[in-house]
Amino acid sequence: MKFLYDLLPVIFFFIAYKFYGLYAATFIAILTAVGQLVYAFICRKPIDVMQWLSLGAITLLGGATLIFKNELFIKWKPTAIYWLMGLVFYFSQFFGTKPLKPIAQRMMEKSVSLSENMWKKLNTSWVIFFIIMGGLNLLVLYNFDTNTWVNFKLFGSFGLTLVFVLLQAAFLSKVSSPLHTGK
Repeated sequence: MKFLYDLLPVIFFFIAYKFYGLYAATFIAILTAVGQLVYAFICRKPIDVMQWLSLGAITLLGGATLIFKNELFIKWKPTAIYWLMGLVFYFSQFFGTKPLKPIAQRMMEKSVSLSENMWKKLNTSWVIFFIIMGGLNLLVLYNFDTNTWVNFKLFGSFGLTLVFVLLQAAFLSKVSSPLHTGK
């Protein structure tokens, strides 16, 4: 359910684009992202780093798109998010509370048991994935029309992420040790 919630700005962007064009879609995406944070604040739900990064990127780049009437800004947003996430994953192993752990480990260690080396490999695979996805966005952005880019943004990115996550799950099922709950 959280995954769908996180995709709401993209889904609303896609729908608005199909009916009203890129600038209206950009405005709707900004409103949706702001609305999600307001909703989380009202419901006293925690707001994670990804939500803040996404809100910052959509507000900054979407706002620049609307102010300067230049669609290039919003088209760079996925690359900015992917590369920021790559940096977060990479530097997570050097910052935080002791003992230092990669962010993949922090997010998954309650359900998956891996060696320290395997956690680093898993984290590195996410860094590489984010770098590649940012590059793919630029490839589509500069070599195809806006309609193709919008379709790639929703379907291509989602499909590639789903495949990557499924490959990660298969990998984890082979290399992880079962966790003992003490029952």
